[in-house]
Amino acid sequence: MTLFGPSDVGKSHLAAAIGHALIEQGLRVRYFAASALVQELQSAKQALRLSDALAKLDTYRLLDIDDIGYVQRSEAETSVLFELIAHRYEAGSVIITSNQPFSAWDRIFPDDMMAVATIDRLIHHAHVIELSGESYRKKTHTRRLQEATHKLRH
Repeated sequence: MTLFGPSDVGKSHLAAAIGHALIEQGLRVRYFAASALVQELQSAKQALRLSDALAKLDTYRLLDIDDIGYVQRSEAETSVLFELIAHRYEAGSVIITSNQPFSAWDRIFPDDMMAVATIDRLIHHAHVIELSGESYRKKTHTRRLQEATHKLRH
């Protein structure tokens, strides 16, 4: 599953809720900020232990990878991300959240062929959901400001 949309419309919250529901069913789920996952996989690759790191991730039914749009564009970073997605293809579930639609993934992946191959694997068996709307933080702030103003007037 891939969840797209602007910042703060609930992508991460929805992904976490799905993960929580799976945990309640007894399934193993692992959450990662995309940048932290990439760093972990890069370290494993440099230590020549990427296969071991990927095998360890196979013990999870679902990987929740949050904010892929914030991964830097280096070849090394996007390479390990592609390797993970290729490894999980048809073998394990992934939820990815992004503020970037697929059409903008050339900003994430410096290699166009790698971007296309990654997208192809992600959408083959996936649900792609685009969220829109007003920022939840902005709505909460506006509501609190209105409540405070109302209390001051009365």
